[in-house]
Amino acid sequence: MTYLSDLWKKPRDLPSWKSRLIELRKQQTIVRLERPTRIDKARRLGYKAKQGFVIVRVKVQKGTRKTPKPQGGRKPRSFGRYYPIDKSKQAIAEQKAATKFPNMEVLNSYWVAEDGQHKWFECILVDPSHPAIKHDKDISWIANQKHTGRAFRGLTSAGKKSRGLRRKGKGAEKVRQ
Repeated sequence: MTYLSDLWKKPRDLPSWKSRLIELRKQQTIVRLERPTRIDKARRLGYKAKQGFVIVRVKVQKGTRKTPKPQGGRKPRSFGRYYPIDKSKQAIAEQKAATKFPNMEVLNSYWVAEDGQHKWFECILVDPSHPAIKHDKDISWIANQKHTGRAFRGLTSAGKKSRGLRRKGKGAEKVRQ
């Protein structure tokens, strides 16, 4: 596993990087995969190669959100059109995956690739109603009713980071209260 993680430290140096990006650009926004691209990262984040686990690759556009141009007279001062979103691109990717697969819960996600226009993340989804998940002591907590809609409530790792709950150092206690 350490060799794989070392390869992903500088993925642009891989010989197949350009061809992989070309292939990713041609695919749909949300693609279900048979196995994770980064198996070491997926295993660290809770993925198991068993029934009930699904890997989905999600494409998210880079850049800030562009609001519609206002019609009618406005002050030039209030004519701003590019607004940053409070969530990270990774949290947005998790929400897209959760919308596409409403019967699954997002466990975690990780970065796969990016180019000038898009970022790709792979989301680990879990089926809470699957018997293999219910009987697994490590992941059976996700079958509890209070864990529904984790991605939309900012309860995944990327969502917590966007909410400022993964901060360390001075002033971190004030944010958590």
